[in-house]
Amino acid sequence: MLNIPQVLAQELSLTPSQVENTLSLFAEGATIPFIARYRKERTGSLDEVQIRDISERYTYLTEIEERKSTILNAIASQGKLTDELKAKIQSCQQKTELEDLYLPYKQKRRTRATTAREKGLEPLAEFIKSLNNLTAKPVSLDDEAANYISEENGVNTVGDALKGASDILAEAVSEKAELRAYLRDYLMQNGVFVSKIKDDYPEGSTKYEMYRNYQTKAKDIASHNMLALFRGESEGVLRLDLSFDEEFVQSYLESAEIRTKISAVRNFYQGMLKDAFNRLMKTSLINEVRGDRKAYADIESIKTFETNLRELLLSAPAGMKPTLAIDPGLRTGCKVTVLNETGKFLEYQTIFPHTGQRTRAAEILKHLIEKYNIELIAIGNGTASRETDEFVGEVLQTIDRKPIKVMVNESGASIYSASDVAREEFPDQDVTVRGAISIGRRLQDPLAELVKIDPKSIGVGQYQHDVDQKLLKKKLDETVESCVNYVGVDLNTASKELLTFVSGLTPTIAKNIVTYRNENGAFKNRRKLLKVSKLGPKAFEQSAGFLRIRGGNNPLDNTAVHPESYPVVEAMANDIGVPLVQIPQASDKLKSIDLKKYVTDTVGLPTLRDIISELEKPGRDPRAEFKYATFKEGVKEISDLTEGMELEGIVTNVANFGAFVDIGVHQDGLVHISQLADRFVQDPKEIVKVGQVVKVRVMSIDEKLKRIGLSMRSPDGAMSDRPSKKTSEKNSDRKHQKPSTLNDLKSKFNRKA
Repeated sequence: MLNIPQVLAQELSLTPSQVENTLSLFAEGATIPFIARYRKERTGSLDEVQIRDISERYTYLTEIEERKSTILNAIASQGKLTDELKAKIQSCQQKTELEDLYLPYKQKRRTRATTAREKGLEPLAEFIKSLNNLTAKPVSLDDEAANYISEENGVNTVGDALKGASDILAEAVSEKAELRAYLRDYLMQNGVFVSKIKDDYPEGSTKYEMYRNYQTKAKDIASHNMLALFRGESEGVLRLDLSFDEEFVQSYLESAEIRTKISAVRNFYQGMLKDAFNRLMKTSLINEVRGDRKAYADIESIKTFETNLRELLLSAPAGMKPTLAIDPGLRTGCKVTVLNETGKFLEYQTIFPHTGQRTRAAEILKHLIEKYNIELIAIGNGTASRETDEFVGEVLQTIDRKPIKVMVNESGASIYSASDVAREEFPDQDVTVRGAISIGRRLQDPLAELVKIDPKSIGVGQYQHDVDQKLLKKKLDETVESCVNYVGVDLNTASKELLTFVSGLTPTIAKNIVTYRNENGAFKNRRKLLKVSKLGPKAFEQSAGFLRIRGGNNPLDNTAVHPESYPVVEAMANDIGVPLVQIPQASDKLKSIDLKKYVTDTVGLPTLRDIISELEKPGRDPRAEFKYATFKEGVKEISDLTEGMELEGIVTNVANFGAFVDIGVHQDGLVHISQLADRFVQDPKEIVKVGQVVKVRVMSIDEKLKRIGLSMRSPDGAMSDRPSKKTSEKNSDRKHQKPSTLNDLKSKFNRKA
């Protein structure tokens, strides 16, 4: 069987020791964030991406090994396992190849070949097969087939006998692994997806209009196009087919399978091969290509979702400051909540600035701002957001205190407000109050609040409901986990939802931490964690470095220095003559330390460098500096826009084809990939990210369809650095050019084999 660590080392360009040590850490129960941050000596400083690659590929290869064992046992039980077949199976590293080898031996439902065998026609099939190896011999297939006519067996004519023999041989051909592999690859490389809008949908009546007469090579199709086509097909709007050169396929099969020059046998084989492909191979191979392209599209879409989610979760926090949060509304009023500097809910009011009570609403707002020394005002970007933003701006002009006023993306706030999490947090408040609280907390600390919401509800995905939901959940959970541990968590203020994503903590342990904190007060040091129910030494090892305690007994508890390294820091402090509590202020002395002096069998230079870096800026937040967009005054609706208008906005979503930008008119505009920069852009994520403040220019406006076209290119910017077009798509992929003769086909097939 495969030496999996060796295979992983070769595939991922790593040393065997890096792979073996990483796998050992997994076996010991270590998490990916913990390994990446605190076990650099053992992994050779692998990052999270590399460690995750090892984990995923190891799982894949382990599943293959388990499947191989099952397949080998199944074939052996049939008495058909040869040494050659066993070697082929054992060397497989791809699931598709493995299943191709197993196909002839797989238990299957009754087929036409099964019926033919029951009628006693297998000897006839074998006789015809033997003739295929002869170059020339006078033979009559009809005469031989006549010997198998039997009313008892249901073989009434020569035609019945030959048809049954053909069914047996066709099934055998359709199950040949090398043929399926070649044809699958041919369809992938040269097949063309073709879509047509159904006649029921006249031109201009569907969102799939661009796919009315659409075609593109399977190997080149963009992920968003693939997912759109599948969605359109599932909704019954369009038909999707895979077109390819069927003459080439027939020629290939004939060159691969026909060896005789006996015309009768050649004619028989030609008909049998056509039947084998059309009846037994075509649909399954097309489905495999569709499945492959769908899997590719899923992965690309999920990658985009991961990137957008990471940028959103790591958005710069405005800071834990007294905050006024407003969920805007017209007729129903604006819901106003007050949060203190820890995010605690203090007060709630409803004001009606847009229904004739503007003066009273202004008085309430001024009172709350003064009473609670408000420093931040968060305004949800939903209905009446611009009107409310304008109203708040007017109020701020009449008072001395000038809180920062920010428009906050409220996607998913309604999901949170109706969730079990929200009901548990605020059982006495209705959904509107909970929603306003969430908007305010998003401004204070986006990460801490957004982890309470299913990532799919945040609105930064691309065809998120069409992709593999199991894989999507896995990847998004990994992204949240990565972000939470990258930033670190305040042990004394974190919700149980946030704690759940900390390395080594389960939902039960997270809940127990909050319970312990409520019953015993704030944690004074990390060691107190060991008093939490179900939090044992292993969970402590995995989680402690990611949990921060501000103002505790030990200043190192507010850093990413792991408790296991405290003795090293204490030795450093002693050697430079600085008390431990003052070591963060001794940056010059820290830089002069000879780190090699502190290297041990378990603590190497990578960890020591991390320690020094952390001590120089203890408790620092790795997220970017907070910035916010200022929407243009007087532009509140699409009708207020004019072509050429220059605006400031916030990137709300990045897709493979461009970026969506909130410009304050209740409808995001699209900056197409071609309009992102004055140069060719291969990937929009190279230019923009979710939450980024950008300057855009209005290019087009369609009020009826609510579509806004935007540009980030300079007005006179000319495209540059555009890559030259591939030379005729590499001569239309030479690998599968149609050979001019059967000898060319045979030669090509032999090379392929």
